[in-house]
Amino acid sequence: MSTWSRTLDELVRERGPALFGYAYVLTGNPTEAEDLLQDALVRTFRSGRRVGTIDSAHSYVKRAISSAFIDGHRRASARPVRATGDAGDVTQQPASAVTTDPAANVAATLDLHSAILDLPPRERACVVLRYLDDMPVASVASELGIAVGTVKRYLSDAVARLRVTCADVDFDTTDSVPVDSRSHSNAPQQGGPR
Repeated sequence: MSTWSRTLDELVRERGPALFGYAYVLTGNPTEAEDLLQDALVRTFRSGRRVGTIDSAHSYVKRAISSAFIDGHRRASARPVRATGDAGDVTQQPASAVTTDPAANVAATLDLHSAILDLPPRERACVVLRYLDDMPVASVASELGIAVGTVKRYLSDAVARLRVTCADVDFDTTDSVPVDSRSHSNAPQQGGPR
């Protein structure tokens, strides 16, 4: 068995459920999540490409999931869309309307998931990585291959939308940044007259 196939086997065995969960949070549909994960695995391991360790393979596949998800929505937005209520409309009710579980936290989770699914693809990917994967903004930017400022803008817009529908959910929007608390005006100047 080749190195890449061993890495693929190990990745699917050890990290498959986490990767599927990531794809599911993005798509909201288990069938689409399976397809998205399968496509990402094929993209990552096609033609015996060497991906290195299981951690690097996990990162490659996760990035391929994000890219495929965003690209798929970009292509879909260029296609004609059937109007709501049109004959053959196959839209489903939001997840919160389908549930019969009276537990408040289950309903809140379903409402949040439904609200996340209503976000545009790039905002959704940023929210999932930042708040569900607990990644810092810089890591989200690196993962998606976009600028930090762009990630901040997507997060700001997404959180504003989510706060409307899920007011009880707390979105911590601050990244901790080390700050030098010493006053620069009291610091000795170098190279100048004394």
